[in-house]
Amino acid sequence: MVETTLSGASHHILTNDYASEWMGIEVLKLDDGHATIRMHLRQEMLNGFGMAHGGMIFAFGDTAFALACNPASPTPEQAANITVASGVDINFIKPAFQGQVVTAVANRRASTGRSGLYDIQIYAASPDADSNPTDPAVSDPASGELIAEFRGRSRTISKK
Repeated sequence: MVETTLSGASHHILTNDYASEWMGIEVLKLDDGHATIRMHLRQEMLNGFGMAHGGMIFAFGDTAFALACNPASPTPEQAANITVASGVDINFIKPAFQGQVVTAVANRRASTGRSGLYDIQIYAASPDADSNPTDPAVSDPASGELIAEFRGRSRTISKK
């Protein structure tokens, strides 16, 4: 289960999220309406062209979206609901490759009633970025190359 991360941040929705566990997603930062996550691109995440499969980048962005939409420590009232995607769009800007470290930065742009709008930027950094804490891509994910823009529309619904 994905509970321990580099930053110590965790989120209850990752407890049984086996896809995020398989992908090796690490939570770097969680705030209300915000999440920053990271993963290393492995060989089994590549397509036939030797670049990151679009589905892997999409799934990665979708995890950041889910973490930004749902409170990490919900109140009892919030715990009766979940926030899910009602629709998403992704624009692939540049390819990413095996060994690169990808970071997703998700931010809430608007929220009204049970609906929300979130933007997620996905960046790729050099393969040694996570081993070098002084690398700007680690301290500032936006210093890596922007590889995708993901926009998510959310809807809060009852768990039942």
